[in-house]
Amino acid sequence: MLRLEDSWVWDFWLADDGRTYHMYFLKARRSLGDPALRHFNVTIGHATSHDLIRWAEAADVLAPAASPAFDDIATWTGSVIRGPDDTWFMFYTGCTNIEHGLKQRIGLATSADLYTWHKHAASPVLESDSRWYEQLGPQVHDEAWRDPWVFPDPAGDGWHMLVTARASHGAVGQQGVLGHARSRDLVRWEAQPPLSRPDTGFWHLEVPQVELVAGRPVLMFSCLPEQLSVQRRRPGNRRGSLQRAPNPRPDRAVAYARVP
Repeated sequence: MLRLEDSWVWDFWLADDGRTYHMYFLKARRSLGDPALRHFNVTIGHATSHDLIRWAEAADVLAPAASPAFDDIATWTGSVIRGPDDTWFMFYTGCTNIEHGLKQRIGLATSADLYTWHKHAASPVLESDSRWYEQLGPQVHDEAWRDPWVFPDPAGDGWHMLVTARASHGAVGQQGVLGHARSRDLVRWEAQPPLSRPDTGFWHLEVPQVELVAGRPVLMFSCLPEQLSVQRRRPGNRRGSLQRAPNPRPDRAVAYARVP
């Protein structure tokens, strides 16, 4: 268990180098007083463990950049994956002061040892695409495009990224979809149509992750109770299937859902 006396700790993700487990997490100073202030006073922390129980804090790995930059106000939740040449890639969410933190983009940092990280560029590697996803505008208070989760294609055909996103259409409060992007090299990314449909009772599908459970891929995500549709808030209705969008590659399964 990791608890920091002087900082709040929340969203986390893991990397395993074969000898040590590395945990990355969002953190903000408790001295801020109001926990609601933590989201725009955040850094990405780091801790290590050999048993997933006892953790030792290490130096922070990422923080907002100097202005102006796409991540000059916040660096939020992401994921880490090892590339083909053993370089480690961390994908994270960035927000900027220019849009008052209301538009989210995906950034990239790389590392040789999981301790020292270098941001790939001053620009994001991925933004949402207005063909499928809701955009920041006069009628839209904020643009969801966060929590990147990257994994290799099961058939060896590049890489997939899952993203918390909202569709450009759908009932108000039920536009949450599983955003999707693809890459051949982990650096150049192209947004794809969402892997799920809107109007399934979710405002957000946050921190999506895919894991193999007993040999079967399982999609996991979270949604705050107040961001569920009225029907899903009713007792006994929080379990259910997530409707998949039409599969652009019908010869393979690219989205899975049987979620709490």
